Amino acid sequence: MTRWEHEDVLEAMQTRLDQASDSMSIRRQTVEHPFGTLKVWMGATHFLTRTLKNVSTEMSLHVLAYNMKRVMNMLDTPALLEAIRA
Repeated sequence: MTRWEHEDVLEAMQTRLDQASDSMSIRRQTVEHPFGTLKVWMGATHFLTRTLKNVSTEMSLHVLAYNMKRVMNMLDTPALLEAIRA
């Protein structure tokens, strides 16, 4: 019998999840909002491109736009532009 070298990390994570069983339900609720927002931005129906590579690129651009909008809301826009220039 063999054991993966990082198996102890998985066991520690499982122990933490067993002790706080509501953690995963909270995580699911937290992650749902960005995906719902992205679906609304995309028209909630379909991707505009075809093939896995192109759809992956389109989704990556949506995620990038979402993250940039969040950063712009957290920081003021001049501070964000200064950080990008740096």
